[in-house]
Amino acid sequence: MLKKLPLWIKVGGGVLAYSAGCVNSTALVGFTHLSASHVTGNVSLFATAIAHKDIKMLLMVCAVLLSFLFGSVISGYVVGSTNLKAGRRYGTALSIEAVLLIISLMLFTQHSFLGHFFATMACGLQNSMVATYRGAGIRTTHLTGLTSDMGASIGNWLAGRGTDKKMVMFQAMIWYCFCGGGVTGAILYVKIGYLALILPIVIVISSAMLYHWIFLKWEKFHHEQPNL
Repeated sequence: MLKKLPLWIKVGGGVLAYSAGCVNSTALVGFTHLSASHVTGNVSLFATAIAHKDIKMLLMVCAVLLSFLFGSVISGYVVGSTNLKAGRRYGTALSIEAVLLIISLMLFTQHSFLGHFFATMACGLQNSMVATYRGAGIRTTHLTGLTSDMGASIGNWLAGRGTDKKMVMFQAMIWYCFCGGGVTGAILYVKIGYLALILPIVIVISSAMLYHWIFLKWEKFHHEQPNL
């Protein structure tokens, strides 16, 4: 059970979930009408395309699925582990994610389906940056497993068993942040189209800068102090 969840994890998780929700809604409302931040629904579309022998849809969805996978591969290569730990190259991974989102925006504004591939790749990278923290599952681009974990925890609480209330609150925060980002993305798309992606781009770039220039600098200063 997670007894203490560091503040930087709480804030970072919520901010990134909000960003992913915004990206996903923008993709869904846009002309591709496909998810960018998770795989399950797209796999169902892939299966449906096979059943209907819709080769065009089959190829498009397959490319989207591979894009999410490739984003995860990038994360694994850059970060090196799915276990959350301060000091790893999350800032670099976030910088790459921002570049992918910028490319996605440029392609989407040209009405190119390729924009969806880069948005999905960015989400795959973000989702794989952090998978666990001391045994607790942390996902910031989809809610299925998180909702299941919340439900199980609530069930245990109702049955009088021990429950990590801090983790349940954190999961609820991720849930609402993703939902809030989704609402924001849909509203912005209606008003300004794919320029709605500027918001998650700014969020991810800001997150990368904060990690590089504040957190890591503080860690370096802390370790350089003489032992008393």
